[in-house]
Amino acid sequence: MNSPQDASILELIKLPTAALRDRLLDLFCQAAYQEGDFVLSSGQKSTYYINGKQVTLHPDGAVLVGRLLLERLPEKTTAIAGLTLGADPMVTAVSVVAAYTGQRITPLIVRKEAKGHGTRAYIEGPTLPEGSPVVVLEDVVTTGQSAWKAVERLRMAGYEVTHILALVDRQQGGAEFYAEKGLTFDALFAIADLQAHYAQIQG
Repeated sequence: MNSPQDASILELIKLPTAALRDRLLDLFCQAAYQEGDFVLSSGQKSTYYINGKQVTLHPDGAVLVGRLLLERLPEKTTAIAGLTLGADPMVTAVSVVAAYTGQRITPLIVRKEAKGHGTRAYIEGPTLPEGSPVVVLEDVVTTGQSAWKAVERLRMAGYEVTHILALVDRQQGGAEFYAEKGLTFDALFAIADLQAHYAQIQG
């Protein structure tokens, strides 16, 4: 089985969507997915852990994530945003890949707490017109609370937020929570995808 490192960055840019998804799944299982006893940020206990930053901060992972998420953005998306720290490399990757395709999509970073000096802002990045459509990105969704905090901050700033796009859905209530809030939710992978592929490459 080929790993993402078997292709140059230029080759990754040219690959079709299906091949990109396969390579990203490989990278998640090789670098981000672990089995054991863990406590998640939500406080829940888990027999596995996914460190999404091992993928989003990987050179190949950034290209793969940028391309795949860009293809799933709704039409007329003006900006992408997410709660720091997990979404920071994601919004950058999507914005850079978009620029190479001739699209201008603004990356925004949402702070967990207001900046302690200066403007005391919650949102970092260029100021956009009120009502601008913004899509929230998340690496791994469990209960959905992290991305929801970003949605609330963005709406308070006057932006229109109706979509959340994630890399992995742990399927532990996040999708249902977003549905209750009237948000459209999509993820590149369900946890079953990672677990099945991980078992396969472990032999």
